Amino acid sequence: MPIFGRMILRTAFLFFMAAVLANAVCAIEYVVPPGNVADFFASLPKDATYITFSAASEYYCETDIRLPMAQLLVIDGKGCKLSLGPNSNGFTMVVVDQKEAMRRTANRYTIRDFAMIQGGRKAIDLQATLNSTITNCRMTGQTEVAIDLRFCLMARVQNVLVTNPARKGIQVRSGDWPGANTHNSQSNHTVLDQCRVYCSSTSTEAFTVLNSGGVHMVDCISEGAIADYDLYLSASASTDPNVAATNPVVKSFSLSNFHVEHRLRKASIYVNMPIKSTVELNNIYWNSPVVAPVIHYVSGQVNVSNIGWWNPLFRIVTSSPRPHLNFDSCHKALVIPEKTDETGSKAGALELIGPSAVTGKLDLSFVRTTRRAM
Repeated sequence: MPIFGRMILRTAFLFFMAAVLANAVCAIEYVVPPGNVADFFASLPKDATYITFSAASEYYCETDIRLPMAQLLVIDGKGCKLSLGPNSNGFTMVVVDQKEAMRRTANRYTIRDFAMIQGGRKAIDLQATLNSTITNCRMTGQTEVAIDLRFCLMARVQNVLVTNPARKGIQVRSGDWPGANTHNSQSNHTVLDQCRVYCSSTSTEAFTVLNSGGVHMVDCISEGAIADYDLYLSASASTDPNVAATNPVVKSFSLSNFHVEHRLRKASIYVNMPIKSTVELNNIYWNSPVVAPVIHYVSGQVNVSNIGWWNPLFRIVTSSPRPHLNFDSCHKALVIPEKTDETGSKAGALELIGPSAVTGKLDLSFVRTTRRAM
């Protein structure tokens, strides 16, 4: 091709690329200015994809910080401290009904790198999202719950520290807006990874998982002052903690490498899952005598494995006369004999409690111990 022809083609190509770039939609970064954080988010342009808290080392917000609908919105704390007013729900949104919630599952948020989010009713209240993440943040002194996930599918909470929650630390649950129920708005397949809750004297649950399937907790810690529970796991719609769960869409839960270093008022781990669901409790270490039962079993297929240390004073209690429990590769002190004692309500570390202990006997037909350490 002649030189002149090549020059024409090159010029045409350059004009074409310039036109493409001129019409391209670019990712836009916005910096949160000092002042009213809620107003900034309320007026956030629709092209925003990346928000940074880099204009000040400390921010304050008296009210809720409403998150806009976004295919992906990254909120980077840049190591700042965010203080919330007493009635604030922190980073949150309003879901009108289940129909809107289904539309919102196209939204995704990444909230990360806050040195501290202090105060408020909640620090983060995510609802109706798919694959959102909360990473490398500290939450301190929330009065209701530090992190509340409702209908958050495939969410991940990673490297998060919760300190002195007045009630709950991290909660994973189904939606509670009009049209939502425990069958259609679960936070399925959410992961809590390397999270620690340091309880206050009024804390109820460090970790709470309600009516959500496939949730996985790994490398987490519960410690601090005495609390009601380390983990409250339930798929029941009843307010009576002794009524067995029947939610047919919740199939599994797993907990691995869990460290407990404080005492409890009610139980360390409460389990009330559907009888056809599996609950894996693997490699749990209770650092000191917890006084309350280490496991309170109501329902579910519970597999306890790799318990490397067991205090002979530890108790596992059940309000079901026929518990489904498997113990594998556990310390030799964790003994569940094949027969109950003369009362019919105790078998080694396992004890029947509640109304069933008065009206019936403990049936060990579905309690098994395998590969116990010598």
